[in-house]
Amino acid sequence: MFEALSSRLTGVFDKLRRRGALSESDVNDALREVRVALLEADVALPVVKDLIARVRERAVGQEVIRSVSPAQQVVKIVHDALVEALGGGAHDDGRRGLDLNAPAPVPILMVGLQGSGKTTTAAKIALRLRTRERKKVLLASLDVQRPAAQLQLAQLAERAGVTSLPIVPGQGPLEIAARAMDVARRELYDVVILDTAGRLAIDEALMAEAAAVKAATRPHETLLVVDAMTGQDAVNTAKAFQEKVGVSGIVMTRVDGDARGGAALSMRAVTGAPIKLLGSGEKIDALEDFHPDRIASRILGMGDIVSLVEKAAETIDRDQAEKLAARMQKGQFDLEDYAAQLKQIGKMGSLSGILGMLPGLGRFKEQIEQANLDQTVLKRQAAIISSMTPQERRRPEIIKASRKRRIAAGSGTSVQEVNRLLKQFDEMSAMMKRMSRLGPKGLMRGGLAALLPGGGRQRPY
Repeated sequence: MFEALSSRLTGVFDKLRRRGALSESDVNDALREVRVALLEADVALPVVKDLIARVRERAVGQEVIRSVSPAQQVVKIVHDALVEALGGGAHDDGRRGLDLNAPAPVPILMVGLQGSGKTTTAAKIALRLRTRERKKVLLASLDVQRPAAQLQLAQLAERAGVTSLPIVPGQGPLEIAARAMDVARRELYDVVILDTAGRLAIDEALMAEAAAVKAATRPHETLLVVDAMTGQDAVNTAKAFQEKVGVSGIVMTRVDGDARGGAALSMRAVTGAPIKLLGSGEKIDALEDFHPDRIASRILGMGDIVSLVEKAAETIDRDQAEKLAARMQKGQFDLEDYAAQLKQIGKMGSLSGILGMLPGLGRFKEQIEQANLDQTVLKRQAAIISSMTPQERRRPEIIKASRKRRIAAGSGTSVQEVNRLLKQFDEMSAMMKRMSRLGPKGLMRGGLAALLPGGGRQRPY
């Protein structure tokens, strides 16, 4: 979502880093470019003015001009200002994340315009609460306006592994909401997620219906779902719902698209409501916590190692990882292990998305995406390994010319690609064997150089 803004700001700070010392005019020039970048990213003008004013107040001072690394100091100041604009730092009131601190069943009301991804987000939250929080969740669709909306939520509930309220034809939103709360109390549900109807645009009927349901159910959380792709319209929608209905938090969807990111930067300042969750894809598990400090780091090209580690912890099979580690320590690593690793990486999402979280690689995101790594590397390599027999996967050395032709034909690839995979595996296998021979103490003494051919020693000429 923040790619264009991140690219512009990275360019601005790269210019600053090339200068040993900064004058006040250097800082002002940089801030002028930052202002233009923020406006082009569709950030609301009052938010831009406030952010630039805060940065200028801190940056144009002796602590920056005399700093050992003035450019880095300016980057830190901009980072801190972005965190505050996104709802963190000094403005963090601790309301981040869903608040379930209430007597069960806890009602969560979903509101928003039609097409913002509200129904899908309701199912994503249900899955999240079931798997992470171990909550018993009931999903209820109050949308009697859109054909098949209730059926859609029932199907999504089945995919999420939660219960959906049985459909009773002819009931209105208030009747459905009352029935949902009654069923939840009687059947001891922990959370009830109420998915209200949306409209193509804000109107009085939409607001009146949402307000009536809220008054009847008294939800502990009222979540507004907005589409990040709509830019400033998302901010206007959030402001209208906050004024007419009142929301406790915002969920932004389609943040994996090419939105310019200004809506996220403007949302907290304009509405006062915190962004709580981000919808990062079409899959039902594609939902992330919103962390202002991590988002600010991504915008400035600093990466997001914490989120990457958390994603790995969620998706990687711990038992399988421990078994693989034990095999690696013994120097036993075959193509079946390699295929398992490819599968684990695939669970973490797109390779370009993973690399984008690494510090310094954000600026190369466009080149990474153009390389189409996910299609041309991971999936093709997995297909090649799948075309091998169990014996070939365990003993790659038996794969000769005729076998390579058969594997290439079976996987829809070329013999050259099979050769490339086998060469990569050989190099990786050789490294594993060196690791097993050296042991932990040897690695500590020799470092990474010890893993190189010849133990990192230069050969005599």
